[in-house]
Amino acid sequence: MNSGLIGKIEKAKKYAQERHRMHVNSLQVDFRGENDSHHVSLDGDRWKCTCDFFRGWGACAHTMALERVLDGMIPTAALA
Repeated sequence: MNSGLIGKIEKAKKYAQERHRMHVNSLQVDFRGENDSHHVSLDGDRWKCTCDFFRGWGACAHTMALERVLDGMIPTAALA
């Protein structure tokens, strides 16, 4: 294996453990829920989801799950 590639793999492992280095500015996710699939997006600090609950409340299980997955990597204002 190329020694340069080995170094990049090691660096990637280190970065994956240092979540504070990453800041998500925009994201689009197709989320397969229990009843249906939904499109969830983050643009800056604004979430959107196609589920009915989000339309009424501005937050839902899909956006809250992604907040947990992306903990420390999204703008604080995006947290519900």
